[in-house]
Amino acid sequence: MLGEMLQSEFEMPPEGEPQEGGAPTEPGADRVERLLAGLNPPQREAVEHTEGALLVLAGAGSGKTRVLTHRIAYLLATGAARPGEILAITFTNKAAAEMRERVGELVGRSVRAMWVTTFHSACARMLRADAEKLGYSRSFTIYDQSDSLRMLKRCLRELGVDPKRYPPRAIQAKISGAKNQLIDADMYAEMQGSVFEEIVAEAFPLYEKRMLEANAMDFDDLLVRTVNALELFPEVRERWRRTFRHVLVDEYQDTNHAQYRLLQILAAKHGNLMVVGDEDQSIYSFRHADIRNILDFEHDFPDAAVVKLEQNYRSTQTILSAANAVVERNRERRPKKLWTDVEGGEPVRLSELGDDHEEARWVAAEIERLGEEHGVARSDIAVFYRTNAMSRVLEDTLVRFELPYQVIGGTKFYDRAEVKDAVAYLNLLLNPADQVSFSRIVNSPRRGVGDTSQGRLASYANTAGLTIWEVMEKIEDVPGLSAAAIKSVGRFYETMDLLRGRVDAGQPLAEVLQALLSETGYLEALEAERTVEAEGRIENLEAFSEAAAEFDRNRELEGDSETPPLEEFLQQISLLSDQDSIEDKQELVTLMTVHNAKGLEYDTVFVVGCEDGSFPHMRALEEGGEEEERRLCYVAITRARQRLYMTWARERRLFGRAERNMPSRFIDELPIELTERHATLASGGMTWDAPATVPGAAQPLDPGPALEMQTGDDVVHASFGDGVVTAVEPGGVVVVRFSGDGSERKLMADYAPIRKR
Repeated sequence: MLGEMLQSEFEMPPEGEPQEGGAPTEPGADRVERLLAGLNPPQREAVEHTEGALLVLAGAGSGKTRVLTHRIAYLLATGAARPGEILAITFTNKAAAEMRERVGELVGRSVRAMWVTTFHSACARMLRADAEKLGYSRSFTIYDQSDSLRMLKRCLRELGVDPKRYPPRAIQAKISGAKNQLIDADMYAEMQGSVFEEIVAEAFPLYEKRMLEANAMDFDDLLVRTVNALELFPEVRERWRRTFRHVLVDEYQDTNHAQYRLLQILAAKHGNLMVVGDEDQSIYSFRHADIRNILDFEHDFPDAAVVKLEQNYRSTQTILSAANAVVERNRERRPKKLWTDVEGGEPVRLSELGDDHEEARWVAAEIERLGEEHGVARSDIAVFYRTNAMSRVLEDTLVRFELPYQVIGGTKFYDRAEVKDAVAYLNLLLNPADQVSFSRIVNSPRRGVGDTSQGRLASYANTAGLTIWEVMEKIEDVPGLSAAAIKSVGRFYETMDLLRGRVDAGQPLAEVLQALLSETGYLEALEAERTVEAEGRIENLEAFSEAAAEFDRNRELEGDSETPPLEEFLQQISLLSDQDSIEDKQELVTLMTVHNAKGLEYDTVFVVGCEDGSFPHMRALEEGGEEEERRLCYVAITRARQRLYMTWARERRLFGRAERNMPSRFIDELPIELTERHATLASGGMTWDAPATVPGAAQPLDPGPALEMQTGDDVVHASFGDGVVTAVEPGGVVVVRFSGDGSERKLMADYAPIRKR
């Protein structure tokens, strides 16, 4: 078995013999005590847990990675597990790399025998061994979202679906959602109801068929097909269960149903499933994450032990108390409170600005002040916002202030067109059935093979049951092609066949890539443009070539691998995420949505746009997602180590219209003794601070007579029109449902432009 092969190669050395690096191993008892030293009591309890299921509820900044890595080392040190019997899974490549490095520091070279990886990487690796049982070859291509969308568009054209009426991206999202719930095409067809869902039900099976014909899987397929293989083939299921006697999972609250089922199957025999997570940080329901997976863990594993990690090692007590006050209002959670040994801390600064431009200028000025007066590095500062649409004004302002910044979640390196073209060339060299990659590159650079010719090639391949590579070999047999198209495709095939020979001969990947860019005419075409944009694309391709060279060097250092170089390289880059692109050493202010901030931490955090309707987002409120929005606020707050700013604008322009705003309900949930408030006056640029006698107390900008309102009162708002009071809350807050758009908003009765009818 694979696990047994790995174990024999990477067994721990006998006590007293040197490990890799020359350091002698300690006697067993000493090694165990050293591992446990420095852990707090709950952390130690989790690390020392023996057999059976374990749920570790790890609050933000409570040392969960330390617990995970020390438990892995503890299993080895006590003889409870051998290296090849451990599967440790997380969600991002960056988190997996960090975990692998930290485990390596504890156990030495034994980490090389473990699977310390992401869900998708683990599944891709398992499927390389078992894909043939499902009708794929082991060299299947992994399609990213844009590649799978291209395949889906082709299927929709086959079906005669109007893309304007039924957007392909929306259909793709529906299919993805179904797959993450382990709903196949037949099951979906039985469940559909609306006309749109009928279109999805028609496209779903054809998409699956064409993907199989192309020997390709999308990201969702990696999970689904692995579960399929485990469920359908007992020998596959038993092999992987024997291989992985201990399964450890990070960020369990982010798992979807397919991931849940995968873990359930793998752990069903031995029961040694350790999951670490925090339901208060479950913020990815839009990616089909299911909070019930962590809330119902004890139902799934009745004998599971539960350990809470509540001591925080990141933030000040003021920040933690603010986070606790917000999230404890949620019902779908287990009671816990973050705390730290370090009392006090700077107050949470709450700032009300006139509009989004003033808000951006204030944030930029404060960033400058923190650097000049407190020496805070720009790389230690982050600005979060609820949606990407809110970043434009902020970016423009930072440019004017000459404050360098990076946007996480913008165009990623591997999403740039020229890099995707190079990847497509490599994909076709690896997988000759890859029609999507073929269609991307056969006319890039232009070779006179237009959409009509490409359609005839694809149609012939589907009808004849041939791969696109086999069609190119017999290009003259394809009916309807012009002589020019036949000649162009023939030359393209000859070039690709020579390049494939380089791959088969084992040439270094960087050399193959450089030859590819040269011999296909790609670089020559860019150089002929003689534009600044083309120069930038050439530099990007040079950087991509350097990535291939680094891969070659790392592979040479690590020794032989079971996976062919090109296959391994493409698998690695296909699984990269936004956070993998963050450059820790750059002196840049970091901008990102709160969702992208998950798992990160900064000395100083600004959360902008804290207005009801923006954060919490109106759409989420309408869909009953207030609790997840509150968890999102909790995540934002707990990213800050020393300083937290939360700002809102009385007026914000989004999607071409200006809206008058009230502070987020999350602002009102912060204890006033933890905050310091200030605002700009409506009449000018002067600011005021709350009086010290009532820390954090807000003052009206233009006090007027108090309005006494009751539930059921009819009211009129200057901007939103007619409404009815649906609730009255402490502090002069009224909840009004407006008849114009059906929205429900919280308003400060004394300050809002509102009157009774």
